[in-house]
Amino acid sequence: MDSQTVDASPQTGEGRPAATLKRNALGVLGILFFVLSAQAPLTGIAGAVPIAVAVGNGPGAPAAYAVAGAVILLFSVGFVAMGRHVVDAGAFYTYIGRGLGRTIGSGSAAVALFAYCTVQAAMYGLYGYTVSGLVEHYSGAHLAWWVWALVTMAVVQVLGAAGIELGAKVLAVFVLAEFSILLVFALVTFVKGGGPEGLDLGGTFSPGAVLQGAPGVALMFAVASMFGFEATAIYGEEAREPHRTVPRATYLSVTVVTGFFAFVSWMLVSSYGPSKVTAAAGKALAGGDSTVFVFAPIAAQFGGWVNDVLPILLGTSLFAGILAFHNSANRYLFSLSREGLLPGRLRSLNQRHSPWAAGIVQTVIAVLLVMPFALAGKDPVLTLFSWFSGVGVLACMLLYFLTSVSVIVFFRRERLDTRPWNTLVAPALGALGIAAVIWLVLTNFTTLIGGDATTATWLVLAVPVVLLLGAGTARLVHRR
Repeated sequence: MDSQTVDASPQTGEGRPAATLKRNALGVLGILFFVLSAQAPLTGIAGAVPIAVAVGNGPGAPAAYAVAGAVILLFSVGFVAMGRHVVDAGAFYTYIGRGLGRTIGSGSAAVALFAYCTVQAAMYGLYGYTVSGLVEHYSGAHLAWWVWALVTMAVVQVLGAAGIELGAKVLAVFVLAEFSILLVFALVTFVKGGGPEGLDLGGTFSPGAVLQGAPGVALMFAVASMFGFEATAIYGEEAREPHRTVPRATYLSVTVVTGFFAFVSWMLVSSYGPSKVTAAAGKALAGGDSTVFVFAPIAAQFGGWVNDVLPILLGTSLFAGILAFHNSANRYLFSLSREGLLPGRLRSLNQRHSPWAAGIVQTVIAVLLVMPFALAGKDPVLTLFSWFSGVGVLACMLLYFLTSVSVIVFFRRERLDTRPWNTLVAPALGALGIAAVIWLVLTNFTTLIGGDATTATWLVLAVPVVLLLGAGTARLVHRR
């Protein structure tokens, strides 16, 4: 590969050298923890798997995670190829801007911010509900879910300003705890030979099992569970040897996440038996608590104490995800300010080289997104969490698609990397796979958000509107 690289040194909108984030702060494992935190493994397993099984393709749901992982891996090939030449905290919008032009790139920056902030707000809804229930269960004190959300926003703001290394250490503790208990359960179940019907590989991964029911719905939830792996590039500016660290962290993240979700969900299916798992998931959903589907077999394996520990780990899982998305969003704000698209104050760094001003703005955005639901007395899970997680996933899928197209255009024009697989074939296949996922999301969007058709339509329209507003604003700024 040609060693030539695109000049990605940070500049202000006027072309002057700009403030930079802390160099050499993160290694491969540090970035991996940020990615796993954004994906909130326990939240993804307890929240998505029961629905994928009950509404999707039943015992074939684990295969959907494998297929989703394959699509994301194809996308990652071009994503990594671009990352070798462009290192910037803006990631998506920087990549898209290099290939498709500054206007579309700036529009995609607005979409990225929209995606991260809505997903974080969604997690605040589920987090507040979970913590409120835990506190009431153990102490008898009842405080509204939004109180805990506001308190946590303050904590996240402090941790975000304290430096990227401290954030990585906090996330490492939480992620290892939830990751370990799920993985140990899966390994023990596997070693014991599965559940009442054995491991039954064919009952889960055979073509007949994969294609039964509504496989598109299962694939949609599988892709939604993997949202957040692109954070590997967002932290490239703070990584040690980013041209090596970011590609390794990206491939490792996709491989670990895909293997984890596919294996754990397969063992959950096995613990019930392929012939009974769909009914069990449906019963859990009908009972109003989908986590029972996941927590019950783990408790049966390890004892009743699990029922006390797992809800707490669900809370810490959500907290870790919230902190990860806070760090991603404030780096987008910082990068946009550095480009001259947002007020210059947002590129201010504190003594720890953290974008503290951008962090404050991101926290204010979180308050503005969450509090209307609190003031209106809406259910934080059925509205805030469901609506915003759905629209956030759709927005991110659009970014994946635009990035894949941009990779192809960029390397056809710049000729910095002439490897066909890395710069043409894999990105094209990834774009086709992502386009198929977008179609599935749009077709099943009402199911994804658990709402009505009118709400679904407004949420879907919000994504292109944000793209157009971002692009239009950028054109005005550039002209000025």
